[in-house]
Amino acid sequence: MEEVPGAMGTSASLALRLGQAIFSTASLLFMCLGIDFYSYTAFSYLVTVMGFVIPWSITLVLVDVYSVFVKCLPHQPRILSAIIIGDLVLSLLSLAAASSTASVTDLLLDVGTPYCRANFCSRYQLSAVMAFLSWFLSFASSLFNLWRLPSL
Repeated sequence: MEEVPGAMGTSASLALRLGQAIFSTASLLFMCLGIDFYSYTAFSYLVTVMGFVIPWSITLVLVDVYSVFVKCLPHQPRILSAIIIGDLVLSLLSLAAASSTASVTDLLLDVGTPYCRANFCSRYQLSAVMAFLSWFLSFASSLFNLWRLPSL
């Protein structure tokens, strides 16, 4: 069986998952630092999606840590298929949340000061950037796992 770099159970996958967990946590923290994030649906959507992504990625970080240190790769196609589907769904939700947050933040910046007081828009922009980075890592991980699936 061929070992795909970045697939579940490799050190590259561990790095992808750690990055995903860090970026999604940072996105959530930057969004929640603003007091009025719940006033806009796109911001609430980002907080909800990151609330799903963080436990998912932390769980898979733990699985990857176990797999890397014990040198035992997961060989069950059903488990890998569930991970691929979970990654794809959460990556699409992350992309939608990051895109909507970025567009609403851009709109608020264009409207002016009354809607973006006390530098909240810069925090919202950072949150959207972190969500985009989390999406990229999650999508890359799902593609690497999808590449490995036929070899099982």
